[in-house]
Amino acid sequence: MTDAALVSRARDGDLEAFGELVERYDDDCTRFARRMLGNRDDADDALQETFLHVWRGLRRYRERDAFRGWLYRILINECRRLAARRWRIERRMMHDELALARAAVESGNGAVELRDELQGALATLEPLLREAFLLKHGEGLDYAAMATLTGASVPALKMRVKRACDTLRPRLEKSLHG
Repeated sequence: MTDAALVSRARDGDLEAFGELVERYDDDCTRFARRMLGNRDDADDALQETFLHVWRGLRRYRERDAFRGWLYRILINECRRLAARRWRIERRMMHDELALARAAVESGNGAVELRDELQGALATLEPLLREAFLLKHGEGLDYAAMATLTGASVPALKMRVKRACDTLRPRLEKSLHG
């Protein structure tokens, strides 16, 4: 069944149709939110709020828009809200790179260590840089699609991705090369 058909049924109060939409996009949204927020609990909060906003906003959804894009715009805004709140809190609590390094979880598995190091490095980026980096390299979107989702211009997004890469590269190279 198409997204449009499920949306139409959900608008008429069909909870099963809405459940199918949630199930269809839950994995992708979960992956993005966890990478964006770096925290399972925050990601779960963002997803819950996102799908609640989607349910409440189905009447305002215009079928000329792709449902996935509409859903991601809501998810991005929710992740931005939570990331900004957490960023303000973390800036007050952790003032230097050593404190961030001490907060990282250690593991004996190389792949897990690399994933944890990447997540730790992503967490040091300001939210808009992290968001652009994840949309480009995590979700594989082109800049035009990113601009549609975020409302930012293509040049601004290119600069954000470049700044994110420039910030991440030295930290990750240091981790990989010892």
